[in-house]
Formats: sequence, structure tokens, C-alpha cells
Amino acid sequence: MSIWGKIAGAAAGLALGGPLGALLGAIAGHMFLDRETRRDVERAPQYREERVARDDRGMRDRDEVAFTIGVIALAAKLAKADGAVTRDEVDVFKRVFPVPREQEANVGHLFNLAKQDVSGFDSYAQQLAGLFRSRPGVLEDLLDSLFLIAKADDRLHPGELEYLRHVSQIFGFSEGEFQRIRASHFGPDHEDPYVILGVERSISDEDLKKAYHRLVRENHPDSMIARGVPEEFVKLANEKVAAINGAYDIVKKQRGIVG
Repeated sequence: MSIWGKIAGAAAGLALGGPLGALLGAIAGHMFLDRETRRDVERAPQYREERVARDDRGMRDRDEVAFTIGVIALAAKLAKADGAVTRDEVDVFKRVFPVPREQEANVGHLFNLAKQDVSGFDSYAQQLAGLFRSRPGVLEDLLDSLFLIAKADDRLHPGELEYLRHVSQIFGFSEGEFQRIRASHFGPDHEDPYVILGVERSISDEDLKKAYHRLVRENHPDSMIARGVPEEFVKLANEKVAAINGAYDIVKKQRGIVG
């Protein structure tokens, strides 16, 4: 099932709690959820093994739903950061991450709910930081998603940059890590390739190769999906790996590295 189907069915989402759970609860009120059927299955002892497997899937579904709702909620707050009040942030989101036509209204409703919520962006960011504290890679994927949305109009406004920096701080990233993540979205033609690779200029050729291969491995689509990022967000991997490859190619040429 796609992430949009999971959200539409409120799969695992009502257990989120906090501001993200409140958002999902509000939208789930407009959608069908067969709670009675689910309770009947869970009462039957012969389904115990199936229930364990379902619980594992439920945790994964919860993480995927939390990731997606988190991106939408933080993107809705981000939309105000550039001061462009006429900007259609839902269209921006759809340009970056494909949304089935039948789910467009629900995504738009979620954006509107998040924008109208009196809670600040920090409440969403703090909940996500708590959910994925042991998986910083997921938090980096979340920040990458926001960067893609912010630069969808081909520029990064100062207000957007400060917003993203604050989210990064809540997620627990250092300023150096934030600069590496930011640089990876603008390519080696505009950024220091060493910053994109997250290494010092004094690094040895051997350690440079190890750092490069580690980054490619961590940002491969399969790795992202394995750590709980919905398949619909694999564009993150494609763009980031392209930036990493470009940065490594530049450094290899500068150093005369072959292979």
C-alpha cells in the first residue's frame, strides 16, 4: 500500500499522539477506518503470530506515516518563512513528491490544518526528533525533504534558510552537519565539494574513498526505505547521490585519483 493509502486509512497513525497525531486525527475523521474488523481479528488467539507480524508492520507504517505527516506539517510552516503569502505550497509539495489525484484534497487539507494550528513549527520538529532520535539518518531525510520543497522555486530565501537551521538544531544536528546537508542540495558547481562529502581537505585519498562510499551507501534508495522513509520520497536519494557523485568527481580530478 502506498503511503497515501496508509494515511487515508489512518493506518497506525492514530497511535502517534502529540501534534502530529492531532493533525492525523483531524483528517482521519473524514475518512473510513474499519476499526471493528481490526478488533475482531486481534481478539482471536489463533492470529497471535499474525498479530506479531502485523505489529512489526504497524510500527513501520507508523514511522512512514509520521515521516510524511511531519514533512507536510513542517512544509506548511515553511511556506510562510519566505514571506510569499501567495505561494501555493501544496503545488510546491506536489512538484517535489508525487501525490495521487484522489489524495490531493486530503494533502491540501493537512496543509491547511497545519498552517492554522496555533502550535509553532518547533512542536512538530520536537515530536519528530523524539520519534527518530535513535535514527538520525531519518531526521536528515526529513531535513532533505524540506530543502527540496524550499528550493522548488529555484532559490532559497533567507527566511527559509533560518527556518531550516532552527529545525536542524531541534533535530540535534551541529552547524557543520547542517552546512553539509545544505550544500548537498546545490551541487558541487556552487558549493565546496569537501563540504558536500563532509570531510576535511586534509583527508587522505584512502579515507576519502571510504567516506564517499559510505555516503553513497547511506543515501541509496534501498537504505532510505530500510530506515523507514516511504518509497514516494526516493527522489531524495536520487538528488543527493548525484550531488555526492559530482563532488567526489571534482575532488578526484583535483587530486589526480584514478578509479
